[in-house]
Amino acid sequence: MAKKKIRAGVIGLGIGQFHVQGYGLHPKAEVTAVCDLKKDLAQKTAAQYGVPNVYTDYKEMLKSGTVDTVSVCVPNDLHRPMSIDCLKAGMNVLCEKPMTTSAREGKKMLDAAEESDKVFMMQFNNRYRPDSQLLKSAIDDGDLGDVYFARCGWIRRNGIPGWGSWFTDVERAGGGPLIDLAVHMLDLTIYLMGNPEPVTCLASTYSVFGPNMEGLGPWGTPDPKGKFSVEDMAVGMIRFDGGQTIWVEASWASRIKEEYVYSTLCGTKAGANLETSFGPGGGDRLEMFTQERGVPVDKHMMVEPDPAMGRTNSVQHFCDCVVSGKQPLSPAADGYRLMKVLDAMYKSAKSGKAVNIK
Repeated sequence: MAKKKIRAGVIGLGIGQFHVQGYGLHPKAEVTAVCDLKKDLAQKTAAQYGVPNVYTDYKEMLKSGTVDTVSVCVPNDLHRPMSIDCLKAGMNVLCEKPMTTSAREGKKMLDAAEESDKVFMMQFNNRYRPDSQLLKSAIDDGDLGDVYFARCGWIRRNGIPGWGSWFTDVERAGGGPLIDLAVHMLDLTIYLMGNPEPVTCLASTYSVFGPNMEGLGPWGTPDPKGKFSVEDMAVGMIRFDGGQTIWVEASWASRIKEEYVYSTLCGTKAGANLETSFGPGGGDRLEMFTQERGVPVDKHMMVEPDPAMGRTNSVQHFCDCVVSGKQPLSPAADGYRLMKVLDAMYKSAKSGKAVNIK
């Protein structure tokens, strides 16, 4: 049991801004250090949130004695080395999604987490959204019956992030929208279905608009000197050990009407759809579909909107686990299992054949 306040450090102050905010909302946590290669950004963040220590080298932060808990919010290829360094330094670790760039690297993280006596949690923030939690409670109560099929995805019309940056470099990112966007809704859907074990998949990937610098979005400044070595769209089907199936799709650029994020579940008693749309009149929506007295009934489930999409809620849950010593809702094992799925999907897309998930 932690007796003093958690002393948190945040490495990477892009998405890491939400981590700083989340720690600040927990009564038993405080951010004592921030770290970013961009010193100006680190200093600005520290001044904004009253953080006393600023670093540009995370190893210096780990040796400083100013933190005991760390959020790793850096490019994907750095998740494995930084997380393991933090664990070896005696830190509790909250790692941004995806776990890393491959299942092989993920296994190293899983082993390090299991060998440590510290809390390691994956930042699968969509599990912690109020609408996701409401739907999960309905499923656990048996309202949907047995969920046997689901569709999920995150598709954009124009949304290639930072063309030429690490996002579009397969060596640094591990892939494109499949590992960047689909990872969110695929993790959420598997979680809602009770975490069944994936056994096989069939997938396809496409690179249509990215190579020509089409489909750029507001996420980052394009660098024409960089490279685009990832997909800009991916689709696939995953089958699980209990016979369940998930269809998943993701795109950074595709000729569709508007950006759309969704998880649709089909159960033996009822179905459900959790969605976020970005067009006129869009927003978050959670519905259940059932039958009463032979008549189709749609139920709109009202939940308080969460602009942070569970990002600060998940940080607070992480703090609760550090304080109590309990296992987090999104442990290292879940991150590794999802990396195995993503690896298999990329392998299937390359071979054109179904692939067993091992």
